[in-house]
Amino acid sequence: MDARRLAVAALPIVAIVTLVVVTGSAAIASAQAGTLGFDFLSYDLAVRRFFDGGILYDQSFDYTGAFGLFYYPPPFVLLAAPLSVVDPAVAAWIFTAILAATFALAVAILPVSRTIRWVILLLGGLSWPLVYAIKLGQVGPILLLTFAIGWRWMDRPWRFGAATAVGTAIKIQPFLLFGWALLTGRRRAAAVGLGVLAVLALAATLVAGPTSWIDQATLLARVSKPIETPHNFTPGRVAFEAGAGQALAWAVQIANWVSVAAVVLWATLRCTPVASYLAVVIASQLISPILWDHYALMLLLPVAWLVSRGQRWAVIIPLATSVALVAVIPPVTYAVAYWVTLVAVILEGRRMAGQAVPHAEAGQLPRQPLPGPGAILGR
Repeated sequence: MDARRLAVAALPIVAIVTLVVVTGSAAIASAQAGTLGFDFLSYDLAVRRFFDGGILYDQSFDYTGAFGLFYYPPPFVLLAAPLSVVDPAVAAWIFTAILAATFALAVAILPVSRTIRWVILLLGGLSWPLVYAIKLGQVGPILLLTFAIGWRWMDRPWRFGAATAVGTAIKIQPFLLFGWALLTGRRRAAAVGLGVLAVLALAATLVAGPTSWIDQATLLARVSKPIETPHNFTPGRVAFEAGAGQALAWAVQIANWVSVAAVVLWATLRCTPVASYLAVVIASQLISPILWDHYALMLLLPVAWLVSRGQRWAVIIPLATSVALVAVIPPVTYAVAYWVTLVAVILEGRRMAGQAVPHAEAGQLPRQPLPGPGAILGR
């Protein structure tokens, strides 16, 4: 057996072992330090406080990042409530396991070849954004799963709509996909998704009360400070930390928002559906008022597609923010990674559009033979 075939045979084992060892070690270390599920415990605390008769949204916060802050939409309460019946420490471990499982499931359903899925699983195991999200108890892997469902079944209205609705109920950013669905003629999918979201919103309103929406919006508006918030990676904040004044930093941030909106709108109208969908996924994170490093987990989806299209260099994108490099990653790396991925997806999508790729293949597994192991490993 030659070296390449041995590498192909070993890839699944290496990917699984890497994911389990790296994320498991990080979780155990966090538990020993008393920080496992730091963010999850903030959500859990808010839900328990609410069910004990207190407020859901603590209005005493002026910045995001501190323990105890909960500012997700009210429907999130419906998802977090079941874990409030067990001890918080136990709930943190359960949620950690759920995040690991949802990441694995997201990768398993990607509409790319099996070999590429193993590559993405391996890249995820090496990825600081994934490791950090899991040990923090962040919802990134769950959002990744909803985005993966939307990609694979973008032409199945109920699956796309329900997945996008759940993602929006957890965090606001996936709401952009409803606009994408309307612009690409998927009106039924948008209607289904908005209907499911309305049901979730109504249920949350009945549980949390109508004022919960105002409380959430008020808190979110106050703590969403892209320039002033430390340890976040918005282009404006990066410019500010590099020495730019507030005015220039804000100019950079606004230019980023405008550029992302213009580029993604153009891609939605001119590129293939799958490319424009992935462009919106990237944009949903890049336009966030606060850009945490673990948000870059979503880049694994467009990377998987780029690699499946023969763009093998794209594996560099998640490797640039790997666990091994976390101590030396310049802050600008994240903004660059988003923009490089966005531009690469759009260029490839435009090239495919020029080749008249059939619409029916946009969200389904390719009808042509999938790339074999050699396409990834240089054969």
